[in-house]
Amino acid sequence: MSSSRVVSVFENNQKLGEELAKNLSELANDVLNEGGNAVFKIGLSGGSTVTLLAECLPKIVTDWSKWRFFFCDERLVQFDDAESTYAQYRDKLIGRLPITKDQFIKINPQLSVNEAANDYIKKMSVYFAPYELPRFDALILGTGPDGHTCSLFPGHKLCEETSVWVAPISDSPKPPPNRITFTFPLLNNARYCAFVATGAAKADILKRILKDNEPLPANRVQPTNGSVQWLLDEPAAKLLQEETSL
Repeated sequence: MSSSRVVSVFENNQKLGEELAKNLSELANDVLNEGGNAVFKIGLSGGSTVTLLAECLPKIVTDWSKWRFFFCDERLVQFDDAESTYAQYRDKLIGRLPITKDQFIKINPQLSVNEAANDYIKKMSVYFAPYELPRFDALILGTGPDGHTCSLFPGHKLCEETSVWVAPISDSPKPPPNRITFTFPLLNNARYCAFVATGAAKADILKRILKDNEPLPANRVQPTNGSVQWLLDEPAAKLLQEETSL
């Protein structure tokens, strides 16, 4: 199966969240029905996606103890810092879902950015077959006004990284400067990538990505054996043609 891209437009965030919850529920059930030591491995992104997932995930009926939450990118800050993506999910999901802190695969913010990236690879590798490129069941992604996704920014050398799964970045054009990020080989090995983009402020960059097909980082997420779904609300999609599938 080659990569497929679907663009879905919803009248509001509630309906968008319901679609995302349905898709994740089906994926999780497929994975967990395999039995044995199967776990559902999902990569998370920060920003407005945190609030959306806090609303839609509780609607999923699943064995939550078998979910593991990773981070598609993370800022190298302490867990009490408002910039910590892990802290945002911890505060919004724990208590709303029957999950524990141990189910989040976290960075070690005490390390240097290079050491933190290597440490994250080691933590991640526990959950995947040895000597193989990790295959995530689902990745929840976003895009910035410049077309970046994760911490892969237009024109940055990390966009050309081909061998490292998780890379350090110490010169992020968006603060804070020190981060770790999944790279394209990892993103493009996922089973399902969901881009969530809402609000009129996203309309211009979505036109550039989805209609004009500019070679921006977000447009380079094309799984070799999986699918990409763009979940948009109507204000975000206003500059696109009416077709919902590109």
